[in-house]
Amino acid sequence: MTRYKIEAPKQLRTTVKLPASKSISNRALIIHALCEGCDVPENLSDCDDTEVVIRALRERPDVIDIKAAGTAMRFMTALLSALEKSGTRIITGTARMKQRPIKILVDALRKLGAQIEYEGQEGFPPLRITGRHLEGGELEIAGNVSSQYISALLLVGPMLSKGLTLRLTGEVISRPYIDLTLWTMREFGADAEWTDHDTIEVRPVPYQKRPHYFIENDWSAASYWYEMVALSPDKEAEVKLTGLMDGSKQGDSTVRYIFSLLGVRTQFESKTTGKPTTVTLRKSGHCVPRLEYDFVNSPDLAQTFVVVCALMGVPFRFTGLQTLKIKETDRIEALKKEMLKLGYVLHDTDGQELAWEGERLELQSSLPAIDTYEDHRMALAFAPAAFAHPVVINHPGVVSKSYPHFWDDLEHAGFLIDKEI
Repeated sequence: MTRYKIEAPKQLRTTVKLPASKSISNRALIIHALCEGCDVPENLSDCDDTEVVIRALRERPDVIDIKAAGTAMRFMTALLSALEKSGTRIITGTARMKQRPIKILVDALRKLGAQIEYEGQEGFPPLRITGRHLEGGELEIAGNVSSQYISALLLVGPMLSKGLTLRLTGEVISRPYIDLTLWTMREFGADAEWTDHDTIEVRPVPYQKRPHYFIENDWSAASYWYEMVALSPDKEAEVKLTGLMDGSKQGDSTVRYIFSLLGVRTQFESKTTGKPTTVTLRKSGHCVPRLEYDFVNSPDLAQTFVVVCALMGVPFRFTGLQTLKIKETDRIEALKKEMLKLGYVLHDTDGQELAWEGERLELQSSLPAIDTYEDHRMALAFAPAAFAHPVVINHPGVVSKSYPHFWDDLEHAGFLIDKEI
């Protein structure tokens, strides 16, 4: 087993070239596949989740191994169903991927006329999909399970002869990710919009070519550098992050507002909306005594804020976490177990909330070893805990799923990483 021992620097002054947004990259690649002759977008993410999509679209194998890429599994399922020339393909993934539900999406696509069969357990990958022309029309889908199902359907909507009217039932979670999908679609000429608080209409207007389309960098990746600035004992800590946009449509760009409550100030080098710029992070000296936040629209930030708040001694109550149980791992249970190794006792409510009210225990080990559960965000969120005391990260290679050069960036910033333990 590979293990990294992480020790944090006393001073934090660095410039980081963040990875490109995998959320935008994957959406743009699906649109590229649907848009004949469309140029491949520029500055695509080099993470595993995007690489599997690129490989599947380029090589078009009979069996597509999507590995652990949940977004890719959902998006490719819709694409293969609606792309008649794709023929018959099997799409599969890791053992964990075969435990992640996909029935809601499959049922929705079948109602549109898709030909999809389960190769194993009902409701879960792998899937056998035969591409065919889909007419489209009206469809209802639960809005409270995964926005990726909704985005997958929306992305193929412009190619349906009747378009798509999508009505979302129940609470709509991760709405910013749906908005990001609609924004990316419109960037390529789609006619798609919310027509009511629970209804989205995609008209049958094909995508248009968009030469030299540039992907902005990833706000989710930025969150870990915000965490480091917050935790660093260096009062003059300064981190510059390149390639981010003010007014970004990425849902996790909200990280800058939440971290302002924890004493991190954000400064944009340029205020030109829609253009990449450099963002500088510094301490503000002001921090709330307690943080309550609903992560229903940005669940991927939850691990970052659980770790940073506890280590800063800021009690918290976080809600809107219901999707964390069906991510790469059950993130609720993983957070409770790994935070206990750091001496913090978390409590959950119905798998939808996490709270810490200051309860501490003695460290179980002078060198806590954090398990990552094949989940990139466990490694990324817990590495900055080294500012409190050295930590070991088990299976650190999982970061390649979204941030392949994370460990290199840490070393450049002055972290000591022992890769031989």
